[in-house]
Amino acid sequence: MLQAIVLYNGGLQTPKFMDNVALLQEAARRKKVHMTAVPNDALAAAPGCSRSVVGLDHHPDFLCSFDKDIELLEAVEQLGIPVFNSAAAIALCDNKRRMHQAFARHGIPQPKTILAPMAYAGVGRTDDAYLQEVERILGFPMIVKEAYGSFGKQVYWIASSEELRLKAADLQEVPHLYQEAVSDSLGTDLRLNVVGGQVSASMKRTSSTDFRANITAGGKAVPYEPTPEEKNTAIAAAAAVGADFAGVDLFAGRVPLVCEVNANPHIKSTYETTGIRVEDAMIDYMIRRTIRQ
Repeated sequence: MLQAIVLYNGGLQTPKFMDNVALLQEAARRKKVHMTAVPNDALAAAPGCSRSVVGLDHHPDFLCSFDKDIELLEAVEQLGIPVFNSAAAIALCDNKRRMHQAFARHGIPQPKTILAPMAYAGVGRTDDAYLQEVERILGFPMIVKEAYGSFGKQVYWIASSEELRLKAADLQEVPHLYQEAVSDSLGTDLRLNVVGGQVSASMKRTSSTDFRANITAGGKAVPYEPTPEEKNTAIAAAAAVGADFAGVDLFAGRVPLVCEVNANPHIKSTYETTGIRVEDAMIDYMIRRTIRQ
């Protein structure tokens, strides 16, 4: 019997997060895999020590991460243990600035995006002239996103020059980006779950009260059958960031544009909406990849 670990964040033991851990463990049991749930704070990366991971008393056949403890995942990989998703993929998806650069390198269709110049903490900047070019290229309304954020949080609707300057000043020490508002997809997006280069489940999310369609932000979801172009775009986006499995969010317009790739997709809402157990496909994929190692 294969031995596995599902890693979760020890500080986020809420039903929203732990339900996903339980679903994955149930899928593992169905596939005769013994999967132990381990909080990230039960382990520690230990570079320079005889054991690169403190607290890991046995070497599992593979580890599935529902957390973003990048350095810990890198330490596990150094032991030769397969990690899904990889530390590199999770790090890339966790930083929206780096993620959009990866999209550009691989020709993934995305909205016009401009990365804010970086500023040192405690120093900031005195010149915001670059915002004139941001306005000229993107126009209003536009979206401002912090580089790190989940569930539609740290995303802001900007309707005027004054709002843009205020938000840029507020975020000058926070890595962020500016993005065109995709007008034909406001309050609507598509979530395609990609596993091993195939779309396993899809849903359309809508909100009548917010430009964001995230379920956490009050959006509603229904099952959705994506077009071949939408499927191909989602698969290519997941590959661009090196994700073995991901929740890929597309803007629901005439031409599919990638909003973002989530390397830690929350599978419970997908099951509740579509009745499809994406976790089964995830376990099957990890078993195949581990056996081929």
